[in-house]
Amino acid sequence: MTETGAEPLAELPASTVTVYPDGPLVVRGDFELREVDGEQLAAGHTIALCRCGRSAVKPFCDGSHKVRRLQRERRAEH
Repeated sequence: MTETGAEPLAELPASTVTVYPDGPLVVRGDFELREVDGEQLAAGHTIALCRCGRSAVKPFCDGSHKVRRLQRERRAEH
């Protein structure tokens, strides 16, 4: 508790991960992405990671999930 009696604000995490429905995992905040052997794949502030398995540039998202979503929507229309 602070001197004013208020609860202190929780510190924000160094980075956050947002799960987008039918889309990627988006990491915002400082990060490093590494292989199991420790090799650095990427570092920065924002990155989208593939969840659908269709990306040609795994582990990064290339938007392939959008094609799958459009195909499902077209099938649903017919």
